[in-house]
Amino acid sequence: MKKIIFATTNEGKMDEIREILKDLDIELLSLKDAGLNPNIDENGKTFEENAIIKAKTVMEMTGEMVLADDSGLEVDYLEKAPGIYSARFLGEDTPYSFKNQYILDQLANVKEKDRSARFVCVIALASPNGEVITRSGVIEGYIADKISGVNGFGYDPIFYLPEYQCTTAELPPEHKNKISHRGLALNAMKEVLIKHIS
Repeated sequence: MKKIIFATTNEGKMDEIREILKDLDIELLSLKDAGLNPNIDENGKTFEENAIIKAKTVMEMTGEMVLADDSGLEVDYLEKAPGIYSARFLGEDTPYSFKNQYILDQLANVKEKDRSARFVCVIALASPNGEVITRSGVIEGYIADKISGVNGFGYDPIFYLPEYQCTTAELPPEHKNKISHRGLALNAMKEVLIKHIS
């Protein structure tokens, strides 16, 4: 069984990743599972650059195959903020309930057509042979007018999908994993992994 480290400490994210990749013959470890606590300077200018920085740093530390993602919310009215700073927006330890309310307050009198937003995810795979491969996923929607739903994490309770008439936090997890930015990126990466582990 191939060991792969996913460079994250976010347990909500790991739950999603394990669910999506559960049919692969791999042992998937988080940084915590692998006993790692690297101090990674995410100084890239794009989601892709940051995903590659994380994957390569952990691969060089461990000599193992490493996956990493960089993902976030782009709100057009806020000039695509929080973007690559989504996790660190308003401070790294600031709860998402506060971040979500802050975004809602910024868009308080903004009409729906101007509340367009998207979730973006780039997954990078760094192999010990030096190969780096990336795959991405994007899901378009709007910023809701209130916090709704208890599934998911992060900005899910304010990201509204008009075709489902609910936020991503109101979708059942198995459905969200099929259509989410991370689900799309991971499913594209899954095809790459199948070739690597076969």
